[in-house]
Amino acid sequence: MTTTAPPPPVHPVDEIPPARQLAAFGLQHVLAMYAGAVAVPLIVGGAMKLSPADLAYLITADLLVCGIATLIQCVGFWRFGVRLPIMQGCTFAAVSPMVLIGTTGGGLPAIYGSVIVAGLAIVLLAPVFGRLLRFFPPLVTGTVILIIGLSLLPVAGNWAAGGLGSPEFGEPKNLGLAAFVLAVVLGVQRFAPVFLSRIAVLIGIVVGLAVAVPFGFTDFDGVGDADWVGISTPFHFGAPTFEASAIISMLVVALVTMTETTGDLIAVGEMTGRKVEPRSLADGLRADGFSTVLGGIFNTFPYTAYAQNVGLVGMTRVRSRWVVATAGGILVLLGLLPKLGAVVAAIPAPVLGGAGLVMFGTVAASGLRTLATVEFKDNHNLTVVAVSVAVGMLPVGVPTVYAKFPDWFQTVMNSGISAGCLTAIVLNLLFNHLAGKGSSADGKSADGDTAEADGLTGSGGQDAVEKPREEVV
Repeated sequence: MTTTAPPPPVHPVDEIPPARQLAAFGLQHVLAMYAGAVAVPLIVGGAMKLSPADLAYLITADLLVCGIATLIQCVGFWRFGVRLPIMQGCTFAAVSPMVLIGTTGGGLPAIYGSVIVAGLAIVLLAPVFGRLLRFFPPLVTGTVILIIGLSLLPVAGNWAAGGLGSPEFGEPKNLGLAAFVLAVVLGVQRFAPVFLSRIAVLIGIVVGLAVAVPFGFTDFDGVGDADWVGISTPFHFGAPTFEASAIISMLVVALVTMTETTGDLIAVGEMTGRKVEPRSLADGLRADGFSTVLGGIFNTFPYTAYAQNVGLVGMTRVRSRWVVATAGGILVLLGLLPKLGAVVAAIPAPVLGGAGLVMFGTVAASGLRTLATVEFKDNHNLTVVAVSVAVGMLPVGVPTVYAKFPDWFQTVMNSGISAGCLTAIVLNLLFNHLAGKGSSADGKSADGDTAEADGLTGSGGQDAVEKPREEVV
């Protein structure tokens, strides 16, 4: 009599929760990233003085491609998609170059031409970045995740104060509403049953919205003005044009977004227990590039992984990629049904700010948890973290610090995430992986007994890049 072996256990990333949980968890991810998703078309369209109708078109096109990009990243097909719970949205790194391209004569067609070329470049460069994964040991990944969280906190602070540009920015009532939402989120997490605690952010936003409406924080006038159905058609604003200067600046943006996405993918991989390998990293970046090409075709902008949703994964401990895929489906609906999008857009900034403080703080705390596995005694690892965080926070604390530098330099260094990530990689190589006096990772001198024949340091406190990450974390 033979017995069949039990099926192998399903990894939490691949589990499919019940339909009602999928909907609730997915909506929570949408609310977490919605403000950031619509901000890029609003900023670029506003700088170009587009009509309200064109602005609305940009937003619906953005939401549609956000949803498609998220589905590609989470579900995947062939060699496209990392198949982890990753939300996709327009990158802020491209805002300044796109505004410059759009306002100096090129217009939207020149923007879209450069975006298409940048997307193709990302697809081609994805395998190269995949092979660089060995330069992201826990010292670097922990530092990058910490910087991601810290760089997002000012965004939550601006939301809590009422949103940048609001005439009531900083009013006590705004901060009071944000504090109330924060208290609701924390209360649900601490005292509610497990299922409700996992949608604490969604509950906080819904309760905050219910309080905000009678107190005059928002209105739903825009819902009545919105169309029921809206479909983005390719090249709505004209055939793309390909200008050398625009393409060069967007290629720099592509390198920045690839660096940011690499940090986000590694962070989600560690949070979910599915380590990102060189091949899966290349697949994730390839999906970024494909989505960016779609953005150029369907009247929107470059796409990248959204760090705020990385924080939500860590906070809720819901690791299923199908939850985020559901969020992608909701975004597609919002892109096709502008009236639904207007309802979500009516959520006041302070409500999002209260929830954002928890989510973005969770990202930073996850970085600290990764750094807790790193040895800091008798080596240079503390210097690597200290300088990387300082460089990453510089443009966040002083946004105009690089205003006198060339545009390409600003594109790279004005992103605290890319600046801090590049600094961490370079300093880790300098202090821990280049032969030289006093440069070994465990604090012993290079002429001691830890240097290896190939010039790389031995496996000290930080562990060399060759050591598999699962042995470290």
